[in-house]
Amino acid sequence: MRIRKAIIADIKAIHQLLNHYAEKKLLLPRSLSELYDHVRDYFVLDDATEEPHRIAGVCGLGICWEDLAEIRSLAVSERACGEGYGTKLVKACLKEARALGVKRVFALTYAPGFFLHMGFQEVDKSVLPQKIWGDCLKCPKFPQCDETALLIEL
Repeated sequence: MRIRKAIIADIKAIHQLLNHYAEKKLLLPRSLSELYDHVRDYFVLDDATEEPHRIAGVCGLGICWEDLAEIRSLAVSERACGEGYGTKLVKACLKEARALGVKRVFALTYAPGFFLHMGFQEVDKSVLPQKIWGDCLKCPKFPQCDETALLIEL
């Protein structure tokens, strides 16, 4: 398996993987339209041994502001869980954030321990105003968000 930037041909498999976890209430669903619009934001875990669903993991880096980005839509297929691929996907996003000059990266998650282990620190959602008044307004859980906000300084 290898991590690479997503391409258009990956979108339907990404959509299927994300919605699998969204049905379990572990992630927010993403529409095909949104995924196509933001294909450049995503890294995928490409499992060349699996056909036709080669995508065994995904993670996105969304730029929110000049110094702030978000790790979003982190998902690893059940067949690839426990192998460290989630960490590798997040590290790929953090590397890209550094290359872009982003100073802070956050995640909203139901799995804070994973991100704490990677050096993120728990923060109050109020320190993320661009996020709260952007994507969060479209979320069906707003304003009763039950995710934990975490932030890492790069």
